[in-house]
Amino acid sequence: MGYKVAVVGATGNVGREMLNILDERQFPVDEIVALASRKSLGTEISFGDKTLKTKDLDTFDFTGWDIALFAVGSEATKIYAPKAAAAGCVVIDNSSLYRYDPDVPLIVPEVNADAIYGYSKKNIIANPNCSTAQMVVALKPLHDRARIKRVVVSTYQSVSGAGKEGIDELWDQTKSIYNPTDNKPPRKFTKQIAFNVIPHIDVFLEDGSTKEEWKMVAETKKILDPKIKVTATCVRVPVFVGHSESINIEFEDHLDEAEARDILRESPGIMVIDKRENGGYVTPVECVGDYATFISRIRQDSTIDNGINLWCVSDNLRKGAALNAVQIAEVLGQRVLKKG
Repeated sequence: MGYKVAVVGATGNVGREMLNILDERQFPVDEIVALASRKSLGTEISFGDKTLKTKDLDTFDFTGWDIALFAVGSEATKIYAPKAAAAGCVVIDNSSLYRYDPDVPLIVPEVNADAIYGYSKKNIIANPNCSTAQMVVALKPLHDRARIKRVVVSTYQSVSGAGKEGIDELWDQTKSIYNPTDNKPPRKFTKQIAFNVIPHIDVFLEDGSTKEEWKMVAETKKILDPKIKVTATCVRVPVFVGHSESINIEFEDHLDEAEARDILRESPGIMVIDKRENGGYVTPVECVGDYATFISRIRQDSTIDNGINLWCVSDNLRKGAALNAVQIAEVLGQRVLKKG
């Protein structure tokens, strides 16, 4: 016996990826529905060897459905997630709306799967920010061994993190560089993204940080440990898919780089590619379509007593969004609903 699953926002990048991953991982689905806004009504979406036609989210009745994977913005989520939850359908939400709600668990299954039981307060589970998700997968096993005091992270985030508009803008601007008569000024981003990097993601806050940077701080504390100090600089780069992070970690206890490498190799969801030679590391292009969070460039930081540096890369549409949501659904099924 399987589950009745609704994918909300099925026509978007993340929604389509959710459907792909549900099929790839053979999630026990008895019935599935693709939901979208009325303007996308009837759009055909692939689910394995099947073709689904999207149905209207606005009129859909979630009664009798087990799980709803939400991949729409916060405004739409604010309207429809409570309706689904009230109908008895467990919502797994990819927006930022519920991440900081104390009554809603924020989950990365490799890190804090036990938090799943907190879903019952609102029938909602939150999926973290894409950059946070891959980082805490790397931090968790090291934190268990040596206790992390402080993290300094710089991100290199692909344009797909800004949705289809971000992908289109990079593509159009890249072409226009070679055709000066076809000028493509910034629309989605604040400055030219082609052949450039932009140290600005989301809105600025009063202290000079951006909301994206604040998210990484707040979410790491909620998911992993409120005592960890985190400072982040988030940068948009001209890469289509795949987020990268340079992470500096300060521990309470000494952790040798060789032991750190061994710990990470044995940890769930992580693939270590770390050779000190040309090409002995992973770049965003190589992680696209993969489930793993890749770790490279593991080395001691000699400027502090207990420091490690590492390079972390993951497919942001997968581990940063769709894959993590499906993994949450798997944990929910195995530990709570127990139908599959």
